[in-house]
Amino acid sequence: MKHLSIRGLLTAAAMFVATAAHAGATLTLSTPDPDGSEITVAANKFAELVAAKTNGEVTVKVFPNGTLYGADPSAAVKQLAGGSLDMLVLATSLYANFNPKFSAISIPYLFDDEAQLRAYLAGEQGQELISDLSNIGIKGINLWTRPFRQMTNSRHAIEKPADLAGMKFRVPNNPLWVEFFKKMGAAPTPMAFAEVYNALQLKVVDGQENPINVPVSAKFYEVQKYVSITNHMADGWVLGINPAKYEALSDAEKAAITEAAKEAEAWKVENDAATAESSIAELEKHGMQTNRLTPEQQQAFVAVSKELFPVFAGLVKDQAFFDKTVAAVGKQ
Repeated sequence: MKHLSIRGLLTAAAMFVATAAHAGATLTLSTPDPDGSEITVAANKFAELVAAKTNGEVTVKVFPNGTLYGADPSAAVKQLAGGSLDMLVLATSLYANFNPKFSAISIPYLFDDEAQLRAYLAGEQGQELISDLSNIGIKGINLWTRPFRQMTNSRHAIEKPADLAGMKFRVPNNPLWVEFFKKMGAAPTPMAFAEVYNALQLKVVDGQENPINVPVSAKFYEVQKYVSITNHMADGWVLGINPAKYEALSDAEKAAITEAAKEAEAWKVENDAATAESSIAELEKHGMQTNRLTPEQQQAFVAVSKELFPVFAGLVKDQAFFDKTVAAVGKQ
């Protein structure tokens, strides 16, 4: 009896230790951009929601600027799959290096507005992309929208495709960007985001394109003169988690993370809209000049994109997925 009693006590103690360890679960969440960027702000909101929904039993610690993966996006994806990163928020355009279907999201002028983009990401094609992440060893939690992309440069206002002729333009490491900017006569230069400020400062490139908050958080206003509101491309964010870290959570905690991700996405959309004009104002305060494309001017850029649809389909490398994407937004 005494032996059984001791065994029971040891079992109970082991269960207590395991429970205590689990109750103190901490997950790291890496973001690629600075503290004040739209994605890091949203990541912190997500962390706040997870803490609230799990009564503090799950803590998400946010690490900005790609510090946990050396600011190398491809390495980040591999580290997430391997388990040295717990969670990661990274642009869908960068996941295209692992699954070309993600390029479909960034076909220039594919989406009329953010509502259409959100519907796509939450719909059949977006869910297919999330499911596909398992093929590279990642559990997809959600797809978040990113504000449409705008152009900045140090030479002149961009009002028509010809204004880009001969301009050295930094683009993400994604062939879709290269083809689009090359078609307009620019010299597209794929480059990691961490290198962009120095490249602009040293005139290695003349311009770059990103959501409007990025030139603010990255202080590109120190090395750029013109900002053109072109709304030329959409992009999204993949919120992913290492599968083993996910499976170690209880069902209630998994549900809390899923709910927090959905609520953070909705909060992010509102926050992005609320800060868009203030971002432009901040750039102007630092001396940048703004021009906004008229609907007529924008159509010239739309025409360039339309000409490239056969090329874009080839880059997506899945004609059926490309066709479904175009049909979903009525752009056949």
